[in-house]
Amino acid sequence: MHRNVANIVVHTDFNCLTVLQYAVEVLQVKHVIVVGHYGCGGIAAAYEDADNGLADNWLRNIKDVYHRNRARIDVLDDEEGRLNLLCELNVMTQVAHVCHTTIAQNAWARGQKLAVHGWVYSLRDGLLKDLDCTVDRVDQIPDAYRVIPAPNA
Repeated sequence: MHRNVANIVVHTDFNCLTVLQYAVEVLQVKHVIVVGHYGCGGIAAAYEDADNGLADNWLRNIKDVYHRNRARIDVLDDEEGRLNLLCELNVMTQVAHVCHTTIAQNAWARGQKLAVHGWVYSLRDGLLKDLDCTVDRVDQIPDAYRVIPAPNA
């Protein structure tokens, strides 16, 4: 398990990548799950656009998710709904980031079974929401992020 503020996966975070590599290559896990939670302070801090000091450098990743999806988020009437949607979109983005790693792609190239899932946990009722963004093969990610070409591509 690897935890950080707002479950961000960044291609230069060697702590996160080391955990992922160990899990996939040594432990041979078949499922990697990115789990966010509604009411996440990191999501709220990025959305509120306040000065959070050094943390703002980390939160920039969430701000990028927000700006790419601004029209979809801003149309919602209530702030809780906007924050919940941003939380979900962030998880889906981080699932993609896991899949963009050489770690996941090399596993698929070896024929290793690996699925990357995105879920959100509700602190309010304890329920998990599956975001239906599971990726389990390289041809599900855009060509620009493929390290190894998909078979028959």
